[in-house]
Amino acid sequence: MPVYLEGVGTVRALNTVTVRAQVDGKLISVNFTEGQDVQKGDVLAEIDPAIYQAQYDQAVAKKAQDEAQLANARIDLARYERLAASNAGSKQQADTQRATVAQLEALVRSDQAAIDYAKTTLSYTKIVAPLSGRAGLRQIDQGNIIHASDTTGLVALTQLQPIAVQFSLPQQQIVRVNAAFAQGPLTVEVFGNDGRTIVDSGVLKGIDNQVDPTTGTVKLKAEFPNDKHQLWPGQFVSVRLKVETLHQALVIPTAAVQRGPAGTFSYVIGEGDIVAARPVTVTQQDERDAVIAKGLSATDRVVTTGFSNLSDGAKVSIGSADQTITPDLAPRKRERGGQKGKRAGRPDGTKGSDAGQNSGQGGAPQPAAPGGSGAGARP
Repeated sequence: MPVYLEGVGTVRALNTVTVRAQVDGKLISVNFTEGQDVQKGDVLAEIDPAIYQAQYDQAVAKKAQDEAQLANARIDLARYERLAASNAGSKQQADTQRATVAQLEALVRSDQAAIDYAKTTLSYTKIVAPLSGRAGLRQIDQGNIIHASDTTGLVALTQLQPIAVQFSLPQQQIVRVNAAFAQGPLTVEVFGNDGRTIVDSGVLKGIDNQVDPTTGTVKLKAEFPNDKHQLWPGQFVSVRLKVETLHQALVIPTAAVQRGPAGTFSYVIGEGDIVAARPVTVTQQDERDAVIAKGLSATDRVVTTGFSNLSDGAKVSIGSADQTITPDLAPRKRERGGQKGKRAGRPDGTKGSDAGQNSGQGGAPQPAAPGGSGAGARP
C-alpha cells in the first residue's frame, strides 16, 4: 500500500520574463498575439532601425578610413627602415614612423570594437523571445515610442511546460521526507478541482533548507510536465507526496474504523452474523483505506456502514453489493394508542421496524486482505 503525505500548494512558473526594449525608438511592428505560445528566439516586435543602421555604417566607414592610413604608414615605415639600414636616412625617423604604425593599428582595433557595439545595438531593434512560453497581455501598441527604461515592458512571457508546484508539509514530516528523498526520486501528484481526480504527476525537485517559524511547515518544490495545460501559475492545488510503499499490509476501508472513548475499534462480523467490537491499532490512514497493525486478521469481516443502530452483540443483516438503501427524507411520525412504540408507515405504504429493535444493517462484507482494500458491510 502506498503511503502519501498530503498538502496544499501553489502552481508557479519555472521562468517568468518581462520582455523589455534595450534601445529607444518607434515600435514599427508587433509580431505576436496575446496568449500565443512562442519559441525561444522568435521576433516579438521591431523598433525603427534607421538611426542605429546609420551609426553602424558610420563605424564601418571609420574603420576603412583608418585602415587606409595604416597601409600608407606601413609603406613609409618600410622605406625609412631601408634608408636607415644604408645610413641614407635617420634612424629616429624610422622609429617615429614605427610608433605611428602602432598607433594606427590600435585605432583600427578601436574601430572594430565600435563596429561590434553598433552591430549589437542594431540587433536590439528586433525584440526576441528569451525563452519558450506563453505571451501575456501586450503592454504597448504599435506606433508608440518605446524606451529601455520603461518598467512595464512590452509583454510578459511565462513558461508553462514544465511547471512547478510549491507546497508545504508539517515540520514533523521533515525527517521522513528527507530519508525517502535520499533513496531516489519521489512521486508527487496533483488533484483537480474535485479533490479526487489526478490531473498530473511529477517528481519532487527540492526541499527548503529551513522551517517557517510562523507556520511550523517546510516548503517543497515539485516539477510537472503539464502536457495538457491543466496547471496554471498562481493556481491553488491539493497535492500528495508518495514517501514509501507498505508491503504485506493488512488494509480495511477507512469507514470500518470507529473511534470511541477507549480508542479506535472495528465491528467484526462473527458466526450467525453477530458483530463484536474489537480494538484495532491503525498505523496509516487516508480517505479510503486504513492500515491495521493489530487487532484484525486477513479473514475477518468488518462492518463499513449502518452504525447508527449498531452495538456490540447485535445481529446484522447483510445485503448484496449492488443493494441501495432508500434514505428517509423526513422524520417518521409515531402513531397514538395501540400503535405506540412503532414507527409510522413510510410514504410507499410499508411499515417501519419496531422501535428499539437492536439490529445493524450492512451490506455484503469482504474479508480484510493483506496489501489490498478489504471491504466490509456495504449498503
